[in-house]
Amino acid sequence: MRLSLRVLYAARGVWRECFPLHGRDVARWFPGHMAKGLKKMQSSLKLVDCVIEVHDARIPLSGRNPLFQETLGLKPHLLVLNKKDLADLTEQQEIVHYLEGNGIKNVIFTNCIKDENIKQIIPKVTELIGCSYRYHRAENLEYCIMVVGVPNVGKSSLINSLRRQHLRTGKAARVGGEPGITRAVTSRIQVCEHPLMFLLDTPGVLAPRIENVETGLKLAICGTVLDHLVGEETMADYLLYTLNRHGLFGYVQHYGLASACDDIEQVLKSVAVKLGKTRKVKVLTGTGDVRVTQPNYAMAARDFLRTFRSGLLGPVMLDRDIMPACC
Repeated sequence: MRLSLRVLYAARGVWRECFPLHGRDVARWFPGHMAKGLKKMQSSLKLVDCVIEVHDARIPLSGRNPLFQETLGLKPHLLVLNKKDLADLTEQQEIVHYLEGNGIKNVIFTNCIKDENIKQIIPKVTELIGCSYRYHRAENLEYCIMVVGVPNVGKSSLINSLRRQHLRTGKAARVGGEPGITRAVTSRIQVCEHPLMFLLDTPGVLAPRIENVETGLKLAICGTVLDHLVGEETMADYLLYTLNRHGLFGYVQHYGLASACDDIEQVLKSVAVKLGKTRKVKVLTGTGDVRVTQPNYAMAARDFLRTFRSGLLGPVMLDRDIMPACC
């Protein structure tokens, strides 16, 4: 959207300064069965030379599972911040500096669908392995890499991209647009011939406890949790709050709205009417039942989230609100 329009909407709007949390219990959004996946990863570590952690570039500072560093930290570690095409990386250097200050020395930003930075991964992994001692594997010429991350950040897409680039072959790992596609640690998948390199795909594992509700909401709108666990209208409201607060009014143009708005009910009503997502319902009045047209708020919220996740509302940095305190 043109700067003049952004300034106009910002001048008109008085946006919420905080998001009403209403005592939401974030713990119930994140299934406890993921501990089993982490134990399986730990048991496979003796076969692994390096760990590639994949995370969403829109939330580079929050939402990562701290247990990856704690339990897999003895191995060389590469952080791949995926979906960079969806992220506003104006402050990329500040993000890298913050991560380096927290012990993450090797960071690559990628878009697994089509991005030149994918070419950096195999050479970087080879370099990291070369600088470390391969316990019990010093004479083995094969490299084995474990790919970890929270759900739905593109681990399987990364594996398939590496195979296309280095082996000129098709898919080996299933991919999907929602969390939970990979259910278990898979057998080794070859991704490169020279050097001979195999990857282990793993199920997405969230932190066992998310203390901060806003962190949970960021993870949710990025698609790392099944939508129904959080509630699509709650997620749409948090997304609207975030977009307005950051001066990102692409939703106004995309849906042809009259202006930016901070009332999720009004926005979803306009979206539903625009998309033709309405339904007839009976309303009891003093003269009997009357059928009235009512917006389908759930379907409008679903479309709002889908549009955001596909990048049609423009790039966004969801962690911008915490960057001044840490960078």
